[in-house]
Amino acid sequence: MIKSLKTFDLKDKRVLIRVDFNVPIQNDRVGDDFRIKAALPTIQYCLKAGANIVLMSHLGRPNGQVDPELSLIPVGETLADLLEMPIKFSDDCISEDAHDVSLSLRGGEIHLLENLRFHLEETKNDSNFSAQLAKHGQVYINDAFGTAHRAHASNVGVTQNFSHKGMGFLVEKELQYLSEAMIKPTKPLTVILGGAKIDTKLNLITHFAGIADYILIGGGMAFTFLQAQGKDIGNSLVDPSMLATAKAIMSRARGKSKLIFPTDFVCALSMDNSQQSEIHKVGEIPDHLMGLDIGPETISHYSEIILASKTILWNGPMGVFEVDGFHTGTQKIAERMADVTVNETITIIGGGDSAAAINKFGLMDKVSHVSTGGGASLELLSGHTLPAIYSLEL
Repeated sequence: MIKSLKTFDLKDKRVLIRVDFNVPIQNDRVGDDFRIKAALPTIQYCLKAGANIVLMSHLGRPNGQVDPELSLIPVGETLADLLEMPIKFSDDCISEDAHDVSLSLRGGEIHLLENLRFHLEETKNDSNFSAQLAKHGQVYINDAFGTAHRAHASNVGVTQNFSHKGMGFLVEKELQYLSEAMIKPTKPLTVILGGAKIDTKLNLITHFAGIADYILIGGGMAFTFLQAQGKDIGNSLVDPSMLATAKAIMSRARGKSKLIFPTDFVCALSMDNSQQSEIHKVGEIPDHLMGLDIGPETISHYSEIILASKTILWNGPMGVFEVDGFHTGTQKIAERMADVTVNETITIIGGGDSAAAINKFGLMDKVSHVSTGGGASLELLSGHTLPAIYSLEL
């Protein structure tokens, strides 16, 4: 059993919360505050319950070195703006001064610790480092779903030092949608998979091959499947090392799930040539062109399946959505998912680039759930145990 946030008496307690504030920083400012906003319900609940809060997170990969460009100071400034209150900050997460600040918190104050990964001990799950982190709180709450697939000091090791530990609202919601909703999904279940590489989605495809009614493939990974079928794909992206695997996946899915591939693409010389794009059917892509987005025929076919579905999971864009001209397939799929959500279809975005895409198109609040964790969501959806979640079990 994992205790939820509402089961704790938090009044006058120091609550140590592992959050996921691993956000893009541009010119010393937060470039995308999605993950910060996702943590607000847990933080605000703790404040209303009378707790004092210590927040810890990593940012980037400094590899145990102090890197001013990966400081959490800009995150603290954004959080202070969102909460409309001052935030205390310590420039080292386990220093004596940092511990003193946490111990002296009063009246619903918040203390943000500097980047955990400025210490190599964080990713090594060092027990002494975990114990130093634990000194900051009396209750431990994990609300960092995006790191739940990693066994680090701040999300696994630290739990050994707490008798009072549990999950925040974000982790609870992620588990509800990514685990519980997938155990007995309302049918028809459609899984939409995109992105460039098959290997990152291999476990997901294997897991859903016998569960989903439809698996719609898009993005660069589609070309490896199509070449494995003997289709002419021009100069499109292919992973030769995955051709045999692609054939095995198609064979395994036969008779179980309908594995569906694009029938046309938006093609160009490169992603820098969006103004000179052409639409070509599969098998007719000129040798000098590459497919960079699904075409209108594919969009229409995929849209029909989406409109007839009752549960939809989407992980990975349909094309190079970051470039105008190759964004249409991803945008149209996102819009169709928003359309069916109104009719009570459960629509789940599996984090990563899919979350970035749906945010770009202004549809973040138009679907049932957008996961904050790319790698963690892939692991959980593939049926694997997440170490940081398991460590919260009582």
